[in-house]
Amino acid sequence: MALAMLLAACASTRVEPGHYRVQSGDTLTQIARKQGTTVGNLVRWNGLKNANEIEVGQVLRVAPPPGQASAPAPRRQTSKPRTSSPGGASASRHRTAPPGAISLVWPAQGKLARRYDGSRSNGIVIANSAGTPVVAAAPGTVAYSGSGLRGYGHLIIVKHSGGFLTIYAHNSKLIAREGQRVSQGQKIAEMGNSDSRQVGLYFELRYDGQAVDPLGSLPSR
Repeated sequence: MALAMLLAACASTRVEPGHYRVQSGDTLTQIARKQGTTVGNLVRWNGLKNANEIEVGQVLRVAPPPGQASAPAPRRQTSKPRTSSPGGASASRHRTAPPGAISLVWPAQGKLARRYDGSRSNGIVIANSAGTPVVAAAPGTVAYSGSGLRGYGHLIIVKHSGGFLTIYAHNSKLIAREGQRVSQGQKIAEMGNSDSRQVGLYFELRYDGQAVDPLGSLPSR
């Protein structure tokens, strides 16, 4: 799998306030509406050449940069209450994998320091001491092992059957290599704080390119 495709499949561990990460199906008009601003503002703040060309995973500024004013957003129609459908944007923020589609083991021992929320965090963080073993959460093939993705540090991506990827970031040491087949529970890295301010494993589960809540596929503990 090409690195460019893997990067598109990955989302940043965290999106700073005033920014938004483009999700599958988003348009600039929808983003502007949800963020209470205008398409023109988004185009100007992000230096976009074409308002119709945004990419999944792209981070957009949705608040004015310091010193810049924001053009007022169009007033919304308030005569009818807005309702959200099960397939609407509000319902799609928290995604889970289809029940029984994949069974994971915990990729590391430690404290659950951050949970998936489908917005600012597309994965979970497991905190422990540096050097804690990081293991493959499910059997698969290592699609990427390296440090070429800014914000993830020493990173491993494992491709699984059924359209799943697991992502293991901020490691201190990478053990598994690209193209290597790994079994569930096999050590693939050691926990660290590469490109992070705290020691911990950032773990993400993706299904058909979409980040889903790993806790829905992990055993309770």
